[in-house]
Amino acid sequence: MKQLPLSVAVISFNEERIIHKMLDSISSIASEIIVVDSGSTDKTIEIAKKNGARVYIEEWKGHVAQKNSALSKCTNDWILSLDCDEIPDLDLLNEISDIINNKTFGAYQLNRATFYLGKMLKYAWQPDWNLRLVHKSTEPIWKGKDPHDKLYCNVKSKKINGKLIHHSYTGIYHHYSKLVRYAQISAESYHSEGKLFKISNLIVNPLSAFIRQYILRNAWKDGIHGFLVATSTMISTFLKYSFLWEIQSISKKNQEK
Repeated sequence: MKQLPLSVAVISFNEERIIHKMLDSISSIASEIIVVDSGSTDKTIEIAKKNGARVYIEEWKGHVAQKNSALSKCTNDWILSLDCDEIPDLDLLNEISDIINNKTFGAYQLNRATFYLGKMLKYAWQPDWNLRLVHKSTEPIWKGKDPHDKLYCNVKSKKINGKLIHHSYTGIYHHYSKLVRYAQISAESYHSEGKLFKISNLIVNPLSAFIRQYILRNAWKDGIHGFLVATSTMISTFLKYSFLWEIQSISKKNQEK
């Protein structure tokens, strides 16, 4: 494959376990790789530079602001936004090449398939369509509340073939460590928006999350892996509202002083 007028925008922090695989996969087609790192203490920066990336070290500003920073540094007409643990498969690389070579205009959603605990999931967390490939003229921008960022543009997006293989977690401990952190960030975002805690949030919402993932989205077909995913979704939802209750309780006590 030849390199194209494609910039890849990435944010990173201590991703030495996986970032080299992502960079290896996209370096065959991307003529520019932008990595905004928030102060990695492992070999992430070294690996990124070795793979030809332009690395910027910036203080962590939150998922949305950090990704917009990476987006703003891209100089090519086409931009592909990736996480460090997302690796495009060959079908996706070929389709991206066809789109750019044919001078097609627009924005495209990619389906992210998760490789979890040694297994490629077929149902859990599927489908997971995300706007990631955009022409700069569509004015792409990241919005949302941390950690749930979402890319927007000024045209209607299309879906394309191929997959982003998401190598999400090294194991259950890694999964739940991130789960707890993201649940707390979500709760803080809810509080800043003025969302009020209800006791039903600790009962109805977690159960609904489990049923939606395990039954309605057929995660049960992925066996024990699907059950673990659905259970983690339930626990994440429970923790999110538990943190929201804690934050609001502390805020109320401070106001009463």
